[in-house]
Amino acid sequence: MQTFWGILIPFLGTALGAACVFFMKKALSDAVQRSLTGFAAGVMVAASVWSLLIPAIEQSAGMGKRSFLPAFLGFWLGILFLLALDHIIPHLHANSAQAEGPKSRLQRTTMMVLAVTLHNIPEGMAVGVVYAGYRSGSAQITAAGALALSLGIAIQNFPEGAIISMPLRAEGMKKGRAFCGGVLSGVVEPIGAVLTILAAQLVVPALPYLLSFAAGAMLYVVVEELIPEMSQGDHSNIGTVFFAVGFSIMMMLDVALG
Repeated sequence: MQTFWGILIPFLGTALGAACVFFMKKALSDAVQRSLTGFAAGVMVAASVWSLLIPAIEQSAGMGKRSFLPAFLGFWLGILFLLALDHIIPHLHANSAQAEGPKSRLQRTTMMVLAVTLHNIPEGMAVGVVYAGYRSGSAQITAAGALALSLGIAIQNFPEGAIISMPLRAEGMKKGRAFCGGVLSGVVEPIGAVLTILAAQLVVPALPYLLSFAAGAMLYVVVEELIPEMSQGDHSNIGTVFFAVGFSIMMMLDVALG
């Protein structure tokens, strides 16, 4: 049951964020979106370091001075995997968004849905591989540490759900359908988590590679998508401040609960 709820918690964060469409009349302001994006980026960076890369290196301690190798290789595999997805799946980059009329705005919203869904793939894998490490008992991962990662990703999923459902509503979609659109963008997370757990159980020695793979994939998303988005426009320091807030909260959660 711990694993079940751990996998489900990030998805619930997305659903709660999407539910904002029932309570808010206006779309999120640019300042709020930058703040939430910066917070999400901070959570993902801290989770990549404390919940994924450090456990991957610790689990490979038996390799001596080469203990960094599985983490190094897995990290680069994650980067290259997201780089490939970036080219295969068309999505919207923050600095290339140009909305000139209803059709352009609808296209921008569709691309945003694809972008958030793409972001959720490595997050689901991260949750899955951490719980796989906890279940295997071979990694230095506790139930509390795995829960900290789930909670951290759920916190950063909340704004993602709102960022999807609110623009869909603004384009004239009914509240129920806009809510479903936000929820569906997070469905890939529990699916990715379950598939990663199954893969880790089949190949237990691959756990350090999977941990660092998820870290590389998440950091790619942060640098490629979230940082440019939180830095655009006036008062870009708002995104930087909330990046620090998200980073410190995730760091505290992981260390205190781990």
